[in-house]
Amino acid sequence: MTAPRPNPTRERHWICAQRLRDRRLALGLTQREVVARLQRRGQQTTNRALSAMENGRGLDLGLLPELADSLRCTTTYLLGLTTRPQSWQPDGLTPDKAEPDRPAAPPATLSGILGPHLPANFAAPGRFRRR
Repeated sequence: MTAPRPNPTRERHWICAQRLRDRRLALGLTQREVVARLQRRGQQTTNRALSAMENGRGLDLGLLPELADSLRCTTTYLLGLTTRPQSWQPDGLTPDKAEPDRPAAPPATLSGILGPHLPANFAAPGRFRRR
């Protein structure tokens, strides 16, 4: 009998669920406090829904950016692409050569839907007009 093949999609799903819970606990937050943070951002959810997400059921990808912002981490971290909560760069990739020369922007000015710290050169699709 052969061993079942690993499913990377399912594995990432479980990593995200675990990261949600671990990050919440690392910040000392209850599920109710995370739900309150989400509601202040206009996302109506419940403790039950958050519990389901933390247990690998009903993970709402549309809510992932707000979850990251509420948990003071990046979506890259929640998806398991990096082990550092504040990093946008996936582990194992080399940063651009221009990155070290760029001064770091204060975190308070970079908070947004994608998480608390947006890269300085980040541009959402469709945000620039071509002339």
